[in-house]
Amino acid sequence: MESRSSDRAGEVRDIVAAHLPGYRIGTVDVLGAGQDNTAYEVDGELIVRFSDEPDPQLRAAKVNDEAALLAAVAAISPLPVPEPAFTVAERGCLAYVKLPGVPLIDLPLPQRSAHGMSIAARLGELLSVLHRAPLARMAELVDTDDQPNALWLSEAAEMYHILASWVPAAHRPAVEAFLASPPPADGQDPVFSHNDLGIEHVLVDPDTGKVTGVIDWSDAAIVDPAYDFGLICRDLGPQAVRLALCDYHADPYEIEAIRTRAVFYARCSVLEDLAYGVETGRRRYLDNGLAALRWLYPAQED
Repeated sequence: MESRSSDRAGEVRDIVAAHLPGYRIGTVDVLGAGQDNTAYEVDGELIVRFSDEPDPQLRAAKVNDEAALLAAVAAISPLPVPEPAFTVAERGCLAYVKLPGVPLIDLPLPQRSAHGMSIAARLGELLSVLHRAPLARMAELVDTDDQPNALWLSEAAEMYHILASWVPAAHRPAVEAFLASPPPADGQDPVFSHNDLGIEHVLVDPDTGKVTGVIDWSDAAIVDPAYDFGLICRDLGPQAVRLALCDYHADPYEIEAIRTRAVFYARCSVLEDLAYGVETGRRRYLDNGLAALRWLYPAQED
């Protein structure tokens, strides 16, 4: 394992030297591995990320598409986003200057909670802008993600079957009641969105809680506008999603419908995150999911 890590660090050095002539490389550290990418940090200021996609053609296409997407998002986003320094498509490599801040998921829960409402407001501003982006233009850059809600619910049930023993007994009746209930209706008008706006992708100043950037746009898609609001609900709570929707460009009826679907997506996706944490041993996903059970699946009182 150490040899493999050393080989990839050497590859990072070679790629940076080739594409940023004159850049003096000091340290190369593994930043982390998500569900789609593995990232390295060079000298604390440059992120070099590799796609985990095994198919070479798909891997190259994903990198090229994401670079074009990031340029388009940077032009409209009210929050900083990564802007490519270079790409090496055939290696699935995308490099960008590191944004300041730390992932919100890395802050202790009390600190995260203290800043949750101000963070939710900023994320609401971001989503409001993204959801107004010209659909035809963004559809040239991303795919459509229109999974039926019935499938969301059935996949959540499968996840729960795998991880039920990890869910505290007091929360299980609420989970099981949700899984036995019908999903919201499909058919909403889709929009362009980040499509993975969990707190692992939101950077903040650890001292002030100010949002300093939004990263990992590889899942961006044309999607139900409620989905990313659902991740705000999952990670920051129901009051946070209400605040995020305060200035959203829709009538009250539509906003309430979005909020209802957001809660549905939050309840499904927390089970997905819990399963991911259990299967991979990544404690931060497991801890975040267990904390969210309190507001998504309130404990049954004795």
